[in-house]
Amino acid sequence: MAGPETPKLMVDVIIPSEEGVVLIQRGSDPFEGQWALPGGFVEVGETVKQAAVREAVEETGLNVELARLVGVYSEPDRDPRGHNVSVAFLARVLGGEPSAATDAAEVVVLDPCSVELAFDHRKIVDDALSLEGS
Repeated sequence: MAGPETPKLMVDVIIPSEEGVVLIQRGSDPFEGQWALPGGFVEVGETVKQAAVREAVEETGLNVELARLVGVYSEPDRDPRGHNVSVAFLARVLGGEPSAATDAAEVVVLDPCSVELAFDHRKIVDDALSLEGS
């Protein structure tokens, strides 16, 4: 017997730099072609922290260290694919070279205020940057 349907768990990673924030251009729907934070679904058997580090490497080519939790984003309509809850982390780069992979079409560092972001990533970025100085 199947249990109740529950939201899927995701992670998003905010990687700030002097020039802005590391963003990926989405290579698939939803929001194909739009800018977004690196992130994705947590896999069975991994923690949210492991998922955040893995997704950062997979989508940006950057090895990161998680600096702090930004927040949990659980609005039921935040993702058109269904009710997905995201745990967002602020991270710093340990190494690697930016290179798009998996479902990212491009990786750039941009001023996040200069572009439209997919999902609720504007709020996540704003929350992260307000924490960064504290």
